Amino acid sequence: MKIVYKDTFVKSLENQLDYIAQDNPSAAKKFQKELISRMKQIPKHPQRFRKSIYFNDNSIRDLIYKGYTIVFRINI
Repeated sequence: MKIVYKDTFVKSLENQLDYIAQDNPSAAKKFQKELISRMKQIPKHPQRFRKSIYFNDNSIRDLIYKGYTIVFRINI
């Protein structure tokens, strides 16, 4: 399994990191590092994440991190 980042995700993440960095740049870096680390776990065990509450499709999952939801699709 390969992770493909959509442009909308990248832009949203950049905006969120910029917002966090306004108050605490080191917290923004830590947030990004930890989030990417969690996302790297997706290919190894995609089914361990919950079925998305936003879609009625078992192949769409939610990764929850610090109150943020990253929605992803499992393509096999």
